[in-house]
Amino acid sequence: MKKVILLLSIVTLVISCNMVDKKDKKSDDNQDKMGMSMEVPVIDLADFDAKAGDFVNKEVQVKGIVDHVCKHGGKRLLLVTDEGDVHVDSEERFDDSINGDEIVVNGLVTEFRVDEAYLLQKEEDHIQSHKEGKDSQEIFDEKMEHIKEYRDSMKAAGVDHLSFYSLDYLSHKVLKEVEVAEEEINE
Repeated sequence: MKKVILLLSIVTLVISCNMVDKKDKKSDDNQDKMGMSMEVPVIDLADFDAKAGDFVNKEVQVKGIVDHVCKHGGKRLLLVTDEGDVHVDSEERFDDSINGDEIVVNGLVTEFRVDEAYLLQKEEDHIQSHKEGKDSQEIFDEKMEHIKEYRDSMKAAGVDHLSFYSLDYLSHKVLKEVEVAEEEINE
C-alpha cells in the first residue's frame, strides 16, 4: 500500500510539473503575441503627418535619408525623402557620420499642439521681449505675423489646434550610405 501511495505521489508530481511547464510556455507564447515580438507599424514619410495622430505615444518605424544632424547638441536629426520629412529627437547625441545615410528609425510619435492658449502665451512673451528691448520692431513684427498665420490656419481648417508630430528616438539601423553621382558633383 505504501508503494502505491508513493507511486501515485510521484506520478502526480510529474504531471503537475509538466502542466506548469506547459502553462509557462503558453504564457511566453501569449506575451510574444501580445506585444513582445509584434511588428512595429511602418509609416512612409510621405504619409507621416497624416497618419502620426493615430500613433501618438506609440512606437513606429520610418525610413529616410539623414538630411542633417543638429549642430547645436547633436540630439536632433532631420530624416527626409522626396515626399516628406520628420524630426527625430534623442536624449543622446547622434553620430555626425550618419549624415547623408539612408536609415530606418524606430521611435515614439510625439505631438506638439498649438492652440489659442499657446498663442496667447507666445504673444505675451513677444510683447514683453519687445518692451525690454530684446527684439527689434522688425523681429517683433515677424513673430506676431507668425502667430497670425497659426490662427489663420486653424480658422481655415475649422480646428481649435494645430498638431506637429515628431519622433522620440528609440533605435536606428543604417541601410546604406547615399552616394552622390559624379555627374551631380560636376554640375
